[in-house]
Amino acid sequence: MRYFLEFSYKGTAYNGWQKQNNALGVQQVLEEALAKVLRLPIEITGSSRTDTGVHAEQQFAHFDLENQIEDFELLIYKLNGLIPRDIAVRRIIPVSENINSRFAATHRKYEYRITKRKNPFLTELAYFLKADLNVELMNEAAALLLTFNDFESFSKIHTQVNNFRCTITEAVWIDSEDMLVFHIRANRFLRGMVRALVGTLLEVGKGKRTVADFEQVILAKNRKVAGAQAPAEGLFLVEVGYDFI
Repeated sequence: MRYFLEFSYKGTAYNGWQKQNNALGVQQVLEEALAKVLRLPIEITGSSRTDTGVHAEQQFAHFDLENQIEDFELLIYKLNGLIPRDIAVRRIIPVSENINSRFAATHRKYEYRITKRKNPFLTELAYFLKADLNVELMNEAAALLLTFNDFESFSKIHTQVNNFRCTITEAVWIDSEDMLVFHIRANRFLRGMVRALVGTLLEVGKGKRTVADFEQVILAKNRKVAGAQAPAEGLFLVEVGYDFI
């Protein structure tokens, strides 16, 4: 039997999603909790990777068991009692054994959250940036992302991917009194892509690059010409889509 696990986490204390030999990842915490409750070694496969300090409001992973889970709510209750307070399991969903949480996802959506005022309640949960930004120009540049499909300029350079193509279906900044939030949705994302995009778009907003400059960054297919990554604390994975959920 294959099961999907739906969960969320505050990523501040973790070296990203993936388990590592010398650092703590969210994957390791969940695998150890599942193994303890089920009394079996468990390996889980995540739908998406997140970097150190990045958060997830909705994340999925799958795992396999020989036997059926009899009481989903009881298992969720036990897991949430074992794992730290900065991780929460929401649902366990039985699926067909050939469905992979990573490859079956139809889209992912991220938000990058910027607070314009220092706010102690958003510490580690938003990037505090006090700057005069031209959001109209940032949105003009962001709209270009929907017209391209190769984003090598915004990918970490040492990464094992076959290509740098992504289909972006949403890219917009929403401005409010205290917050500025970048919404971006695509079928897939490259490593470091959203933070690199945000960092480069902020340069447009600050007047350091023009919209035409931003387009040239995309066309260059060279990470060195894009802006610096925005800080991790502002980034949230907010949605992973599947046709059957």
